[in-house]
Amino acid sequence: MMFSPLLQRRDKILVIVHVLPKLLNGLLHAPFFKARSGFQYIGRQVHITHAKHISCGRNVKFEDYAEIHGLSRKGLIFKDNVTIGRGVMIRPSSYYGKDLGEGLVIGNNSSIGPNGYVGCSGSISIGDNVMFGPRCSLFAENHVFSDESIPIKEQGVAQKGIVIENNCWIGSNVIILDGVTIGEGCVVGAGVLISKNIAPHSVVIDERNKIFRNR
Repeated sequence: MMFSPLLQRRDKILVIVHVLPKLLNGLLHAPFFKARSGFQYIGRQVHITHAKHISCGRNVKFEDYAEIHGLSRKGLIFKDNVTIGRGVMIRPSSYYGKDLGEGLVIGNNSSIGPNGYVGCSGSISIGDNVMFGPRCSLFAENHVFSDESIPIKEQGVAQKGIVIENNCWIGSNVIILDGVTIGEGCVVGAGVLISKNIAPHSVVIDERNKIFRNR
């Protein structure tokens, strides 16, 4: 474990005491994953279902109260050094086996901030070194509602998927809708609703996807 040189010995001990139960919990879950390498760190009251559809790289962290629902066509893939924050919910499918979803891939060194929601019923691909702030939501499907003679609930869904390329910073409370691609190196300001594609190396700061400047 690598520590900051600024940490005192007492602080290092407290970090180890805090992390050790997560490491032990990761070792208990390890045999149930589809594939894994290195160690995983799993916090308190993390709820993982259908682990045989989940693949984890080295140093994957599921923080306290996260909910990881693995049931999906393509599975959930967490590459090296991925962090899933406290209270994050990842749902590709119905809890009861209906409406089987696609799943997601999260690249190396990427993180989902606390209390996020990842609805990966349509495919979601998140690249390397992507940072999400707290309470972000991704919805990779959209309800069909074109026929007014049929209840919306019975018209099914469209699933185009979401792609977020490498080295993006997504601010807190951002909502990303189905069909969106966010190009490499983008910065998205807090509270923005993203409903259309964003060109690489853009900075987006308002709800109309206005590009304020190029990086």
